[in-house]
Amino acid sequence: MKAIWNNTVIAESDNTLVIENNHYFPAESIKKEYFKTSDTHTNCPWKGMASYYSIEVDGKVNTDAAWYYPETSELAKQIKGRVAFWKGVSVEK
Repeated sequence: MKAIWNNTVIAESDNTLVIENNHYFPAESIKKEYFKTSDTHTNCPWKGMASYYSIEVDGKVNTDAAWYYPETSELAKQIKGRVAFWKGVSVEK
């Protein structure tokens, strides 16, 4: 699977997990040069506290377009540290 934004592959892996229709990519599969840590956090009742990255490609920024769970509940331990996308990021084969 590839995560693509602004015509650029920002993550690529054959080992994604699909939870609630979102592909969670292993942390080591993201191209870190495009990811900027965000101060945004949200809470999911069953997964835990999410942290966010903004994505920057060719001078364009997609704020909080990727999220991950540094720590998860017991129910969501399989996605701990994995990264998922939204806000116009395309995930495709």
